[in-house]
Amino acid sequence: MGFDAPPVNARFSEENPAVLRLAKMITTASFALWMSLVAMGNLVDYPTNFEFVRHVLSMDTTFPQNRLMGRALPGPLVHHVAYGIIILTELATAALCWWGAIRMFRSRRDKKSFRQATEIAAAGYLLAIVLFFVGFMTIGGEWFAMWQSEVWNGLDPAFRTVTIATLFLLLLYVREDESDPGS
Repeated sequence: MGFDAPPVNARFSEENPAVLRLAKMITTASFALWMSLVAMGNLVDYPTNFEFVRHVLSMDTTFPQNRLMGRALPGPLVHHVAYGIIILTELATAALCWWGAIRMFRSRRDKKSFRQATEIAAAGYLLAIVLFFVGFMTIGGEWFAMWQSEVWNGLDPAFRTVTIATLFLLLLYVREDESDPGS
């Protein structure tokens, strides 16, 4: 079950894919842990984090008399449903990344199986990108004018999450051997 450490001068190659595979496993497990903690925080501290969703959808902290207020959704049922979707998506993201990381670890010595395992992790990263780019940045930030709120503005954390998920997703597709297009 051990992981053979590569020599210090190792490069990413067919003969020695351990460093690159290790990087893929660690980043995926790290992202899974992060999303697990985010979802857990939303579940454990539901009322506090629910306030964020409520204020964004109600648009009650945007610029006074802005012309976008017709987009506001003041109903608490809608707020709870939206928050539930956010939490479920975070949990699904974490689950896919954990599943991918575990499968990558188990298949770390088999090129084809390892590549297949990265697809599971990729689905997790894509789900995170959809949630935080489409959900928070596009819908929350632009449709509900979250950018106007000094207090309930989640654009910076959403951007960080999208950036990290995108970088880790790209890492999954770094080939182990440049001469092998199937890597």
